[in-house]
Parts: sequence; structure tokens; C-alpha cells
Amino acid sequence: MKIGLLSDTHGHLDDRVFHHFKDCDEIWHAGDIGTMEVLEKLEAFKPTKAVFGNIDGQKIRTSTAEDLWFDCEGMKIWITHIGGYPPKYNRRIKEILKTKTPDLFICGHSHILKVIKDPNHNLLHMNPGAAGIQGFHKVKTLMRFDIEQKEIKNLQVIELGKRA
Repeated sequence: MKIGLLSDTHGHLDDRVFHHFKDCDEIWHAGDIGTMEVLEKLEAFKPTKAVFGNIDGQKIRTSTAEDLWFDCEGMKIWITHIGGYPPKYNRRIKEILKTKTPDLFICGHSHILKVIKDPNHNLLHMNPGAAGIQGFHKVKTLMRFDIEQKEIKNLQVIELGKRA
């Protein structure tokens, strides 16, 4: 399964996303989508899984969830918008991790691209940074990777250029 991962578009969808995700089977958006138009364009292009973020309005919140839990190629995936980082997860995430642990935990919100192994919870944490033009980040980023038989392979960071 080939995955295109992005977050924090804040209503801006760079056309290069479609080029970089053309061979992906699914697109995953980790929140702060910004507008229904962004979500609809992604959904028209590829099957899309998305969560809402703190800036998203009622229309997006009605069309998405705060948390997505699902299986992909044998991996338990959890996507949410605000999560923190290992070991400094926010309070809500810490409480959930006491009873339920994914293999792959994805969040956005910080606009900082990170991939971190969490040995305490035996999971991989990913944040794709920000693909939009709102925020303090300097470069728009995406991630692309494969999931095969419960393993992440071919992980790539894609820079779309400067934010402005």
C-alpha cells in the first residue's frame, strides 16, 4: 500500500501534491485541512482518510473525525491532529495510550516534520510537517511511504518549496 501523507494545508493545496501522490493508493491528511474544497479535491483524486484539526470548521468536522483508528497491511494506525511527540504527548494522547497502542501514530499541528521511534509504546510517530502557506514553517512538506506486511518502507520526505 502506497501512502501520501500531509497535514496543515490550511485551505491551500499546492498542485504539486497531485504529482507527488500520483502513484499512491491512499492519501492521509492529519488535520487543519482549512476548506472543504481541499478535502474534496483530495477525495476526487485518491481515496482519502482525514481528521479535523483545531482550525477546521463545522463542515469539515462533520465530514471527518478527531481520531481515525484503522488497520493497513497488518499495522494498527492512529491519526489525530494534536498529539505531541514521544515522550511528551499531550494529556489526551497519554490517557488513550494507557489502554490502546497503535503501531503507527500520525499527527500534525506543530508544522514540524518529524519521524520518531517511541520505544516506550513500541510505535513509530510521524508528523509530515505543513503543506500549506499559513504558519511559521519555512518549507512546505509532505511524506510518502509504503506499508508492506506490517512494515514501513521507502519513506520519503518531499519538499514543495518555500511557504510563501
